[in-house]
Amino acid sequence: MKLSTRGRYGLKAMFDLALNYGEGPISLTSIAERQAISVNYLEQLISPLRKANLVESVRGAQGGYMLAKSPSDITVGVILTTLEGPLAPTDCVVVDVDEEACDHSSYCVTKVIYEKIYESITSVVNSISLQHMIDDYKNNQENQIISSICECK
Repeated sequence: MKLSTRGRYGLKAMFDLALNYGEGPISLTSIAERQAISVNYLEQLISPLRKANLVESVRGAQGGYMLAKSPSDITVGVILTTLEGPLAPTDCVVVDVDEEACDHSSYCVTKVIYEKIYESITSVVNSISLQHMIDDYKNNQENQIISSICECK
């Protein structure tokens, strides 16, 4: 399974909003500059995130976007499935029982493997919140500072 730019860039945009959580609305232009994403593409990504109540918009001169919830209440899984759809390796894993993805799904020997992959992916992305990402980012920044200090002789 490979994420599209939609999922990757959308996650980066949401991470940027999480880093600035509580500071008021953030313009798409500033997110675009920091994350190296075009403003036009960000506009396309923000729309489904807003419809999913993950992001709020504020109009006006000082307007922009901000998280609709705390970073600890938004998971990577919710963001990715909002932008990408189900994160399943094959369609047969997420198709309704009444609707078969292929003629062999009732006796497919690999479907069990695909279901386990899907369950694992879902479990991991749903266990990581934007707050976890912020904490990891801040820890990495501290370690880089320590590392650069240690390398100086």
